[in-house]
Amino acid sequence: MSSPQDRIVAFTPAHRDAWKRLNTEWLVAGGFALEAKDHLTLDDPEGQILSRGGHIFFAERDGAPVGCCGLIAMADGGYEVTKMTVRPEARGGGLALRLLEACEAAARTAGAHRLYLETSSTLAPALALYARFGFVTLAPQPTPYARCDVWMEKRL
Repeated sequence: MSSPQDRIVAFTPAHRDAWKRLNTEWLVAGGFALEAKDHLTLDDPEGQILSRGGHIFFAERDGAPVGCCGLIAMADGGYEVTKMTVRPEARGGGLALRLLEACEAAARTAGAHRLYLETSSTLAPALALYARFGFVTLAPQPTPYARCDVWMEKRL
């Protein structure tokens, strides 16, 4: 269960290194290569996400970043959920759900009509979480990621 010392916060410049580190760790642990779009997003979250109308949230435990999730503004008025992870030792306490809730709240506040995501069928716990949160599977979409073979959305 999540503890009183767990909180969800918006990105600040102090989170820049944690953004890159947390996402590089889960990609490598999952057996994935860091692709061109990963490098762009991880090396420049302010320019690639925040300055374009997106958001980044962090799960912190006792003040230390243990998870994160990005929200990229899409041309159709929706938001793409991207780079979601929670460190293995912090899993199971609801932090991933809280990150998704923060993303949905930000998207709703902006008037978005949907959340969208691209993921891999090898990430079974993430797929189960997304389904419980109301995401449904879509037909394949164009993607810059070789690892992506599952597309999902949640209508808002």
